[in-house]
Amino acid sequence: MLQRAEILSRGNYRVRFAHGQKDLAATQALRTRCFGTAETDLDPFDTLCAHVLIEDMRSRELVCSFRVLELGDGGQISTSYSGQFYDLSRLAEYPDPMIEVGRFCSHPEWSDPDILRLAWLALTRIVEDRSVQMLFGCSSFAGIEVERHLDAFAVLHQRYQAPERWRPEAKAGNLFWFDDLQCRKSDGAKAMLTVPPLLRSYLMMGGWVSDHAVVDAELNTLHVFTGLEIGAIPASRQRLLRGLAG
Repeated sequence: MLQRAEILSRGNYRVRFAHGQKDLAATQALRTRCFGTAETDLDPFDTLCAHVLIEDMRSRELVCSFRVLELGDGGQISTSYSGQFYDLSRLAEYPDPMIEVGRFCSHPEWSDPDILRLAWLALTRIVEDRSVQMLFGCSSFAGIEVERHLDAFAVLHQRYQAPERWRPEAKAGNLFWFDDLQCRKSDGAKAMLTVPPLLRSYLMMGGWVSDHAVVDAELNTLHVFTGLEIGAIPASRQRLLRGLAG
C-alpha cells in the first residue's frame, strides 16, 4: 500500500501511518489495553497490514489506531482476518479493490468525538488513493455475554442484513444466530446507542452485517462481519467526506 508519513491533521491531532517497530509496539499496546488481554495483542496479520495512528500533537500520545489490509479484489478474501471466522465465498466474486479494516481501538481515557471523525477522514483519503470500492471487517461488541446485546442484534437483523449476493455464511464453531430475534420488540433508537460507534458509522453510510455473531473468547468480544460498499454511501455524505479529507 502506498504510504505517506502523514495522512492528515486537524486541530490537536494528526493521522499517520506507522513506521518501524516502535510504532507497531505502540499500537499493539493500545490494543492490549482496549481488549484487556493478558498478553500483548498481536497476530500474523500485523506484518501484512498498514497501521494507521492518530496522535495528540500536544502530548504525543497515541489516542486511536487501526490497521488496513488491501486486496485487489475478492479473490483472496478468504485469507483475510475476517476469513478465519466467516465463510466469505460469495464475496470472493467481488470484482473491485477492497480494504479490510481491523483492530480499531480508541484510548479509553479520550472521549473526543473528533477522533472517530478523523479516522473516517483518514479512511476516505485511503479509499480515494487506492480506488477502493468496499470496506469490510469484524465489528466488535464488548464481552461474550450475548444477553446484554440482544436488542442491538435484533435491530441489526431487522434493518441491516447483508444483501444476499454478498452475505457471509457460518464458519466459526461458536456463534449466535440472529434468526430468533426477528420478532423481538425493542426500542430501535435506544438499541442503536449500544452499538459500537464505528459500526454505527458504517450503518449510517449504508453498511450491512452478517446474520450471526461470532463469540471470540480470546479477545472477550462478540463480533459481526461488516461491509460497506463505497457506491452505497449517500452522495451528499461522500462529498462532505472528500471535502474534509482534502
